[in-house]
Amino acid sequence: MGGTTAGAGRAPHATADVATAVLDARGVVVRWSEAAAELLGWTAEEVCGRPVRDLFAGEPAGETDETRIPTDGRAQLRRRSADPVDVTYRVVRLQPSADHLMLLAPTQRVVDWEQGAHLLAGLLSQDRIAFRVHDANLNIVLSNVHSGPSGAGSSVVHSVTGPAPRTSARDVEAALRRVLETGVPLVGDYLGTTARIPQREEVSLSAFRTGVDQGAPVEVVALYLDTLGQQRVRRDLALLHRTATRIGGSLDVTRVVRDLVDILVPAFGDLAWVDLADAVPGGDEPPRLAGGGELHVHRAAMASAGDDPWPAGLLQLGQQVPRVPTSTTLRAVQEGRAVILNRAVVSDVLDGDESLVRMFVPEGGHSGVWAPLFARGLVLGNLTVWRTDQQDPYDERDADLLAEIASLAALSVDNARRYTRERRSVLALQQRLLPRPVGDHPGAETAGHYLPAGEGTEISGDWYDVVPLPSFRVALVVGDVAGHGLYATATMGRLRTAVRTLADLELDPVELLTHLDDRVQQLTREADLDSPVGATCLYAVHDPVTGRCALASAGHPPPVVIRPDGTTEVIGVAPGPPLGVGGMPFEMTVVDLEPGSVLALYTDGLIEREDGDLDAGVRTLAEDLARLCGPGRSLDEAGRALVSRFGETAHRDDAALLLARVRAIPADDMAHWEFDADPAVVATARRAAAEQLDAWGLAEMAFTTELIVSELITNAVRYAGGPVSLRLIRDGALVCEITDPSNTQPRLRRARWTDEGGRGLFLVAQLSTRWGCRYGRQGKTIWAEQPLTPEPVDFASLI
Repeated sequence: MGGTTAGAGRAPHATADVATAVLDARGVVVRWSEAAAELLGWTAEEVCGRPVRDLFAGEPAGETDETRIPTDGRAQLRRRSADPVDVTYRVVRLQPSADHLMLLAPTQRVVDWEQGAHLLAGLLSQDRIAFRVHDANLNIVLSNVHSGPSGAGSSVVHSVTGPAPRTSARDVEAALRRVLETGVPLVGDYLGTTARIPQREEVSLSAFRTGVDQGAPVEVVALYLDTLGQQRVRRDLALLHRTATRIGGSLDVTRVVRDLVDILVPAFGDLAWVDLADAVPGGDEPPRLAGGGELHVHRAAMASAGDDPWPAGLLQLGQQVPRVPTSTTLRAVQEGRAVILNRAVVSDVLDGDESLVRMFVPEGGHSGVWAPLFARGLVLGNLTVWRTDQQDPYDERDADLLAEIASLAALSVDNARRYTRERRSVLALQQRLLPRPVGDHPGAETAGHYLPAGEGTEISGDWYDVVPLPSFRVALVVGDVAGHGLYATATMGRLRTAVRTLADLELDPVELLTHLDDRVQQLTREADLDSPVGATCLYAVHDPVTGRCALASAGHPPPVVIRPDGTTEVIGVAPGPPLGVGGMPFEMTVVDLEPGSVLALYTDGLIEREDGDLDAGVRTLAEDLARLCGPGRSLDEAGRALVSRFGETAHRDDAALLLARVRAIPADDMAHWEFDADPAVVATARRAAAEQLDAWGLAEMAFTTELIVSELITNAVRYAGGPVSLRLIRDGALVCEITDPSNTQPRLRRARWTDEGGRGLFLVAQLSTRWGCRYGRQGKTIWAEQPLTPEPVDFASLI
């Protein structure tokens, strides 16, 4: 069939390009057609009487007869005024004469005819494509549909066996007529059923015009394509894609299975549920089971189409799957295979126990699929989908699809399970490394809170600590290790230990952070890391005797003070570099704190905002603290209330909060004296200490205290010079402090029995519960602590 564009005039005839010639028995041209003259440019007068071989530009290819006249083939023929033309020819003998008829056509034209013939034959043999050619009156002139009328008088309405779901046969006829009139092709515009493809409801119509004859349409070709298979493939791929994208990003086991059933209903079935092994939500591996019995499985998620409630007869959310017998079907699922279900199959699996059947087969459920959540050799649970209102039963292709969906879901469930297990372990380690949340010290009442990051985020290295120091002082620490996971938690534990060790040396905050910075750099070298171990830290020491708090920061957010009158203040601590950077000094800030003031130390997880404005986060935190930490309010309850608002949303970072309500030791519980560097002052100091103890009602402690004072002041006078000061502090214990101008480190040693001295510090260590030395900007202070209710001392053992 030839084709022209609209408006090109008369449509070409199929034989318009065929040239003919009559040859005699010797191969001489005796007749020459007008088409031959147009093809080669030679007139009949110029060709007739000449051998046909003279027209060949070379030796003709193909077969020849006994007269050496070529019978068929392909050759280059000479043209009168142009290059040779490539033609395909055939020579047939005419009966009863000896003449021959030669047919010629351009080779390209012949190739087009052959391809068109093959194409038409292919279309006519298709089983899932209905092909029809209609004339200008829409009568069917050619079709591969043999079940209905196909003659010239047949109407297009016979091309559709029944009414279409969305379009009638009359609409099809109108659509084809528009194609005839406009020449605009129709592509996939109609869905219906064809006689060629019975019982199919997904058929699209495409149509195009083949040409015009003197301005009038000639023919229209209609193709009815069976798209049911394509629609199903697209549906299956869309379902797989939706499953992978929706459940792949969650690390919560319960959310994964809930999203899974929501995806499958109603796209794949009318009811769906997931039963999970009891150990899986907690992060543990399920037991490896084979056969029936107690499966230790519970209903973890379920969904039904529409707004209908979940059927009362089926297992409800959270209920345990009852004991089931061993069966071939159950073993197939436990081995990782999907199974097509109906009521009879389920009844067979459950040995005909109707009470169990009603738990697993919904009312009206005619077809179902049961697939395992199988990952890494473990059956984490199973997935079941039933059809009640949807009429099509499940087939093997549906079972394969659900098995693939279940496999994707199983990997997500297992990833979430493993994440839950790791998160649980890291969180347990983190919490074990932190101190007791609530503490009561002479220098402050404290309450600490740790809030792990939300689900889907790894645990970080935030921590807080409270370190009791001598002389009723207390160190408050809060820090944040960069990174997440077990490594950050382990690093946090090492830093917390280092801080406690350095705090026992009674270093001031600047010295402590300097040593801690060296330790972090050492950790980086030990781990052979390209970048330093990042961490921030705020270290504060509160002295209840002076009412002062000394602070230093290593890149940490500033603390907040809530005064007893309810006013708040953000302490302007100079933020030094984070730990591990090195080469830069830290600065110390000293503030006076009224008794009853609350000092709040925190990590940045409490002040982070979506807009990144940390200053606004600090202001909001200060407002909340002022509201929650008033006089008489429990610090523990205040801290819980503060962090609870962060628990309502999925925060991205850990958070630590340490609240300390500071105290002051009354002046009546302290006594202070200063002496010259004269051995005679030892007796004066002993007498002053004894009188003060008697005034406090602690006369029974006078003897041991006089010994401690005597030994310490004697050493100070002898080795350090003056002035020498003595201070007694009474609270939960009795502390004796001797301050001298020397920086010499006192050393405890054991004297030999022949030595006349060297037993002073040994006696002090034996008479006190603990003792030590701390250094100031000028000189040092040696202190010794005794309980207010002293234990009996065996003085004979001291000799």
